[in-house]
Amino acid sequence: MIGLLQRVTQAQVRVDGDLIGSIDTGLLVLVAVQPDDTEARAERLLERLLGYRVFPDADGRMNVSLRSRGGGLLLVPQFTLAADTRKGTRAGFTAAAPPALGERLFSYLVATARAAHADLATGRFGADMQVSLVNDGPVTIWLEA
Repeated sequence: MIGLLQRVTQAQVRVDGDLIGSIDTGLLVLVAVQPDDTEARAERLLERLLGYRVFPDADGRMNVSLRSRGGGLLLVPQFTLAADTRKGTRAGFTAAAPPALGERLFSYLVATARAAHADLATGRFGADMQVSLVNDGPVTIWLEA
């Protein structure tokens, strides 16, 4: 699984103009599922997201995790993160999981996150979403599990 983590002061996702998820300070994570991914990889990605030290400590160093600090976690499915861009001018998506597997594992990630982190919001799998954010730092990190 791929998680593109962004430290934010606010983020939201809309579908057809309706607000379906929003957070204040925390992490916006765009999530891509790949064909060989499993529930164990989803659990590993969540563990990394909650424990990754991206928030500043008293000295301004990135030493504090979402788990330690608190804040929102907004998970948004985005299969295009698995794009193959090595040749040509159009991305290929054979490295993305088939939709049924992607939806199942994204739902599993969300359910597992809901049990582990109180302040959780999500996008909608398969929907045309509009995501807006204020990236804090900016801090953007590519994580794989």
